[in-house]
Amino acid sequence: MNLELRHLRVVCAIAETGSVTKAASTLGLAQPALTAQLQRIERTLGGPLFERDRRGARPTALGELVLARARVLLPAMKGLQDEAARLAGADDALGRYRFGGVNSPILGRLVHRLAAEQPQAQITTYASWSVDELSQLVAGGRLDFALTGVCGDSSPSAEFGLSWREVAVDPVLVLLPQTHPMADRDEVRLVDLRREQWVAAPGDGCFGDCFAAACARAGFTPRKVYETDVRGCMDLVDAGAAVALCQATFRPVSGLVTRRLAGTPLRWRLLLGWHPDAPAARVAETVLETALAAYTDSLAPHPDYLAWLLRHPGFGAQPWGSGPGGGVRTA
Repeated sequence: MNLELRHLRVVCAIAETGSVTKAASTLGLAQPALTAQLQRIERTLGGPLFERDRRGARPTALGELVLARARVLLPAMKGLQDEAARLAGADDALGRYRFGGVNSPILGRLVHRLAAEQPQAQITTYASWSVDELSQLVAGGRLDFALTGVCGDSSPSAEFGLSWREVAVDPVLVLLPQTHPMADRDEVRLVDLRREQWVAAPGDGCFGDCFAAACARAGFTPRKVYETDVRGCMDLVDAGAAVALCQATFRPVSGLVTRRLAGTPLRWRLLLGWHPDAPAARVAETVLETALAAYTDSLAPHPDYLAWLLRHPGFGAQPWGSGPGGGVRTA
C-alpha cells in the first residue's frame, strides 16, 4: 500500500482526539473500518503508531515522527489546493460572483442590485450558519465573498487570512408578539425581560456569550435559549412561547413587533469578507459599494429606525474608509 495524504489525516485525527473511536466519529467512519485502516498504515510504515489502552491512544516514537511530518505536509498541500483554486477562477472572476451568507439581512438585495447592474454576470449564493465554514470556502477559492455578522467589537477568525470590511453597525433589537405587555413601548430595558424564554437562530460565533454578558451586566442570568431557524423563531414568538433577539432591519411580520433595547447593550456588525490574493479582491470595492446600497434599501420599511439612526451617527452604514473601523482590515 502506498501512503497517501488521507492516511496522514487519519493519524492526525487519532492523535488529536486521543481515541480511535472519537477519530472515527470525527471522520465520519465506522470504528472497525478506521481500525483496519490504521493497521494497514502501520504495516506500511513498519511499526505501531499508537499505544492503545483503556485511557485512549498515545503516539509511539514512530507515531510522533509521522505526526511531525504530517503537520507540515497537510497544511502545505491545503495551501497549494487553495492557491490553485483561486488561480483557476481568475479568468472569469469579473463575470461571476459567489456569495456565502450567515443569516444576512441584505444578501437578497445585494444579489438583486448586482444582477440589475451586471445582467451577464453569473451570481450564486450559499447559506450557512457557520462563519468559519464560509471563511474556509472563501479561502479555498470556492466562494468569492462572505457576508456575515459579528457582535460587539469581535472579528472573524484570523485563521483563514481574509480581509473584512464593515458594511453597517446596528443595535440588536428584541422581537415580541404584538400582544406582549411591553409591545407598546418605544424601547425595552433588558432587565425587564429577565423572566422571558429566549429563542435565537444558531451560529458558531460569540453572540451567545455576548448576550449572557449583557444580561449579567443588567443583573440577571437568562433562561436557556432555544435554537431554531428564523421561521421557527418567528413561530415561537408569535405563539407567545418566547421572545427573540433580532437585527434592526428585520422584515416586518404581521402580529410581531421589534423594539430597541434601552442603552443598546448589544451591537451587530455586518461584514463583507474576501481573500486579498483572490481575483475577487479586484472587485471588492464595487461589491462593497453595492452592499452599502443594499443596506440602505433595507431601511425603507423601517422609518422609525431610520429616524433613530439620524440621531445616532455611530450606527448604520459605514462608508468606505470612515470611522474607527474604516478601510480594509485583515482579520
